[in-house]
Amino acid sequence: MVDYITIRKAQGTWTVRAGGAVLGESAQALELVEGDYPPVIYFPRSDIAMAFLDASEKTSHCPHKGDARYFSVVTKSRTLQNVVWSYEEPNDVVEQIKDYLAFHTIPEITVEQI
Repeated sequence: MVDYITIRKAQGTWTVRAGGAVLGESAQALELVEGDYPPVIYFPRSDIAMAFLDASEKTSHCPHKGDARYFSVVTKSRTLQNVVWSYEEPNDVVEQIKDYLAFHTIPEITVEQI
């Protein structure tokens, strides 16, 4: 694994909410720490209500993790653009995050341990 990326099972149960709606809850979440960045919780795709997510045209590339695909979250009042990402074919060093989703923590989205 790349020295400054660590992935481990996130302790406990985690939830993600957007616009007041629960998008998912998981006891199988992963915590990814990359360098000095804050930890990011990755949720198994199977634990997320995908009906709230719309695939976006946005993509990005990380030399360590690979190509990310983005999703927007549709709430009752608005669409939160490009706030979810997934490495669908991650590089070998982070293969654990395949089929997992991560969420930007903005005022309308909360990721928390319950």
